[in-house]
Amino acid sequence: METFWFVGVALMLTVYVVLDGFDLGAGIIHHVAARTEEERRGILRAIGPVWDGNEVWLIGAGGTLFFSFPVLYAASFSGFYLPLMMVLWLLMLRALGIELRGHVDDPLWRRFWDFTFAGSSAALAMFLGAALGNVIRGVPLGAERVFFEPLWTDFLPIGRTGILDWYTVLTGIVAFAALAVHGANYIALKTEGNVQMRARQVGQRAGWGFTVLVAISLVATLQVRPDMIGNYRAYAWGWLIPLMVVGGLAGMHHARLRQRDLAAFLFFSACLVGMLGGVAFGLYPRVLPSTLDPSFDLTVWNSAAQSYGLRVGLIWWSIASALAAVYFIYLYRSFRGKVTLEGDGY
Repeated sequence: METFWFVGVALMLTVYVVLDGFDLGAGIIHHVAARTEEERRGILRAIGPVWDGNEVWLIGAGGTLFFSFPVLYAASFSGFYLPLMMVLWLLMLRALGIELRGHVDDPLWRRFWDFTFAGSSAALAMFLGAALGNVIRGVPLGAERVFFEPLWTDFLPIGRTGILDWYTVLTGIVAFAALAVHGANYIALKTEGNVQMRARQVGQRAGWGFTVLVAISLVATLQVRPDMIGNYRAYAWGWLIPLMVVGGLAGMHHARLRQRDLAAFLFFSACLVGMLGGVAFGLYPRVLPSTLDPSFDLTVWNSAAQSYGLRVGLIWWSIASALAAVYFIYLYRSFRGKVTLEGDGY
């Protein structure tokens, strides 16, 4: 049951990154792909029906983490309290930027909220990437299973670490580039004309930059946490995961050259799934490593709830996940196709 819930939490976070990732990416490229008021409205209409629903998966992952791994939930939120507050503020600012820009018919008002939307989306992508970097690198967990990290110290991923160091900043940049590519692929899929052309250009250029960053981050990860390769050596089938990443990247570049927007979006989505799955596979059974002593690591075994609670939770989680999946299939089918600017809203 512990392994099942580890996979379940990782799966929900992956779904969140794939779905809400293109919303964040649309914000990142907002001022690059769109130059006029009509073009910016087109980008907002592309994500308008789905952006707030996509965030359900983040909330669901947090709730699932709370009841399945309460010790991990408590330890993480005690040490990451400051960045958690920053992420919540960025989520709120991003939502305000989308919802309030059209409430006043004034160019300055719209530009302010467009900047808020783009800036909070970019910062949120980097913060989420840095958070993943902290999980991979580890935190100063002791026997009491709580920790504290300042925002930064000497920018080294060893010793008295901070939330930000050269490695977590690198993972933040990788996340920023990944979501920029993901958002560009989605906007190219949903729009036409100049916006689609610029989104394709952004997707192509950022895609090559992301490919280089992935190679650099792989080397850096093996330097910071060389034991991430352990499960890959123990289980040969695990190498299918990096093959999925490489195949997704190659497929995305090929589809982008042929201007096949749907294929580019799906291939890069597979790449994101492979990257996040590869991190989870490399960490297992750890859920939060300790930089002080490996014996203080939080694992699926010492941080999980009691088996009875996990079994009961499985019933309700399965029902809720099935309902959410059906709703999202209906939602995306209802709003498939290109966006138009006729009518009110966004």
